[in-house]
Amino acid sequence: MNKAFIVVSSTCLALVVSACHQAPEEAASPRPVWVMSVGNGDTHAAASYTGEVKSRYESNIGFRIAGKITARAVNVGELVKKGQLIAQLDPNDTRLNAQAAHADVQTAEATLALAQAELARRQQLYSQAFISKSALDSYETQVKTTQARLAQTKSQAAVSQHQTAYTQLVADRSGVIGMIQAEPGQVVAAGQTIAQIYDVQTLEILIAVPETLIDSLHVGDSARISLNDVAQTYQGRIREISPAANSQTHAFDLRIQLLNADQRIKLGMTAQVSFEAATQPQTLIVPSTAVTRHGDQAGVWVIDAKHQAHLRTVTTGALTESGVEITSGLQAQETIATIGIHTLTEGMLVQPVTPGTEVLR
Repeated sequence: MNKAFIVVSSTCLALVVSACHQAPEEAASPRPVWVMSVGNGDTHAAASYTGEVKSRYESNIGFRIAGKITARAVNVGELVKKGQLIAQLDPNDTRLNAQAAHADVQTAEATLALAQAELARRQQLYSQAFISKSALDSYETQVKTTQARLAQTKSQAAVSQHQTAYTQLVADRSGVIGMIQAEPGQVVAAGQTIAQIYDVQTLEILIAVPETLIDSLHVGDSARISLNDVAQTYQGRIREISPAANSQTHAFDLRIQLLNADQRIKLGMTAQVSFEAATQPQTLIVPSTAVTRHGDQAGVWVIDAKHQAHLRTVTTGALTESGVEITSGLQAQETIATIGIHTLTEGMLVQPVTPGTEVLR
């Protein structure tokens, strides 16, 4: 046998044997990816809004006439009853006006009595044909004019009498004094706000709701109310929804009636209001970083039980503060990738990482 052929054959055989015993290439390690379980956490919680405790009835009261304040009967924070005195104006001027009006009434009554006596005498002379009918008519007209003047002076006297009563400012409802601007010696104008009275028996929460959720809320819907310094949760009901959005905030004002208010709730406190009816279980919210696009189609990477990534086509809804709404294509409790999605491929083995438990390298 040819010696060269034997050498070549031996070399090939050695290469084959070496290849058979070569160690297999090390498999690629799973790629770390941040993941989340859809439908868990704050993305599926009831909508919550910050509001302020207010009274349903807040009265701004003031004097109906101008004058000088001589006394103040209440202070801020005091409870008052309906009809209780708040402040007093100097009554001297109104008392003098009332006396003058009363004197005018007496004068008008005397003038009317004289005119009626003259008419009686003229009627007697007319019956005896001593005066004409036209002369008698003039006296009858004089009596009617005097009667009208008497009615006018009586009305003016009644107004003057009322103005005397207007020197006392009284509470128009029971409640607590929230503000008072009245000091003895102060001169005030008619209609100027002197005090504010809050009805503490009708407390409610004023909140602002964005226009995206206003259609899901209705008058009478229940609400849950919590306060920062009070551990108890209170029940409420929507009493009023503003028909128009605020021109500055573009949000709608809602008033929530407190159904089980107690003494711990004070005016002006900050409250949190949530509506279970405002949540939409059929709509899921995912972070915007979890959504990828291929042309006009949106998709998310779903991580299965074997830690393999699969691209899922989904339908997106509105963009909210919490993320992107997913209206179809994804189910609650499924695991999706949120960060690192641009390096994934179909079927890739990944290492799920929950944010906050491990730093992604």
